[in-house]
Amino acid sequence: MFIGHFALGFAAKRVTPRVSLAVLGAATQIADLLWPIFLAAGIEQVRIDPGNTAVTPLDFVSYPYSHSLAMLIVWGVVFAYLVVGSGFSRSYIVLTLLVVSHWFLDWITHRPDMPLYPGGARFGLGLWNSVGGTVAIETAMYAFGLWIYVRSTQPRDGVGRWGFWALAVFLPVVYIGNILGPPPPSVTALWISAAAGGAVLVAWLWWVDRHRDVILSPRRVR
Repeated sequence: MFIGHFALGFAAKRVTPRVSLAVLGAATQIADLLWPIFLAAGIEQVRIDPGNTAVTPLDFVSYPYSHSLAMLIVWGVVFAYLVVGSGFSRSYIVLTLLVVSHWFLDWITHRPDMPLYPGGARFGLGLWNSVGGTVAIETAMYAFGLWIYVRSTQPRDGVGRWGFWALAVFLPVVYIGNILGPPPPSVTALWISAAAGGAVLVAWLWWVDRHRDVILSPRRVR
């Protein structure tokens, strides 16, 4: 998934209003932020294989440290601790769950290549074999996540309004471009673009969120 992951980050702002959208978005993307680093280091492997599925030309040969369920639990606990500190606060739990959610959403879309733990069995329901089904589900998730975020925040200025909507449109445009566009020319180009793109998106999330105010419910006001 792609925009489906971000949907959870947008929606999570409702229950963790004090946490930056950049942090929430990064939590949903920890697996994909670590993946290009591990690819560059030769720790994990991917193969460019057009036709591997209808949605992506990539064959995820091995990514046990960035994408296995066991390691995402570890990364989730570590990430939440670095952001929130010790103690199982609501923010701590939400951030951990957002990191771990990456496995379950990818399990729905991927072929059986999602490992439970390094060296463990792999699972996947293979939604990526259907472009229409994949786009329909992710688009619905994305629209719902955006709706929750928009109802939970309001723009403070032009950046908060137009910068946000530019991001909201940019993400699905990139998503469709990845589906319809040509495969990456090389694995090196893939991990460079993935690393750069991830950094830009996290920065963009931070930028627009700091220009929006949380809408406090009556319960929160009290």
